Amino acid sequence: MRMHKLLLAMLAGAALVGCSSTKLEEPAPVENRPVAPVTQPQAAVTQPSESKVTTVDLGAQLDAAVASQRVVYFDFDSFVVKDEYRGLLETHAKRLGHKKSLALSLEGHADERGGREYNLALGQKRAEAVVKQLTLLGVPATQIEPVSFGKERPAVQGSNEEAWAKNRRVELKDK
Repeated sequence: MRMHKLLLAMLAGAALVGCSSTKLEEPAPVENRPVAPVTQPQAAVTQPSESKVTTVDLGAQLDAAVASQRVVYFDFDSFVVKDEYRGLLETHAKRLGHKKSLALSLEGHADERGGREYNLALGQKRAEAVVKQLTLLGVPATQIEPVSFGKERPAVQGSNEEAWAKNRRVELKDK
């Protein structure tokens, strides 16, 4: 401890010695020489051009963006919304936020496997999962309505994985 105090005292003394060599009484030297005048380049006289800004109809752009993107597909026996549909749902949320009078029906569907009641419940859970995603994106619940059709309205006829995959879906339809 005593050694630390001695080192600090020596450092403080060295700093003070270094400061004492600066002479503050003498003015700083100034060089006097002529300064050449600054010339501005001649700017060409032009007429101000009119802005060619076009107005953008955000509603029309959002309508066009969602025209072909109205289906969310699900895995077998699942009602988890996949990350790949995040962009689609964000676009629909922006569209609903822009058009407060617009409302969507979220129609949940299932493939042909399973009983009628089970598939109606699964379709409802899928539609409600999409509702939850849209409400998390700021869409009021008054603009979206979940409905289930179960296996009653298949998008594709067939009893194979390709057909079943197309039937496990939620369709976003304007009301």
